[in-house]
Amino acid sequence: MNGAENRLDASLLTEQERALLPQLLELARREQPTRLGGGDGPALPLPKALGRFLGQLIEELQQGRTMILMPADETYTTQRGADFLGVSRQHFVDLLESGQIAFHRVGTHRRVAARDLLAYAGRRDVERRNRLGQLFGQLTAAGLYDADDHDENGA
Repeated sequence: MNGAENRLDASLLTEQERALLPQLLELARREQPTRLGGGDGPALPLPKALGRFLGQLIEELQQGRTMILMPADETYTTQRGADFLGVSRQHFVDLLESGQIAFHRVGTHRRVAARDLLAYAGRRDVERRNRLGQLFGQLTAAGLYDADDHDENGA
């Protein structure tokens, strides 16, 4: 699966496609089986688990999030892993060699499991939020931020 085929960017949906999302979500959540059909073939029932999965996907798209579909056991090359995290390949290799992301070798090449890549990304995001929280606390304590001067949109 390549990066373009497994990525759905909500911002690329047309206005008409975005307008359909609430209806699609309602269909995915129905108690009676949703049926898929197309062309001249018969409509087939959608398995409940797949309906729930599609419902979650649609909810995320409604929130404007980009979704990536990947098999849990997929492995990444160092370049694909770097692209996924938005870092340089060398920085990614440094993360691997420092033990921050688990990897294995196939011959002389490093490979990273999707689950390990996602685990690292989650830890990184938590750490970033914590650091921003600390910075915000320091700004507030120093009197450099006054919530009364800002509306709820941060302006």
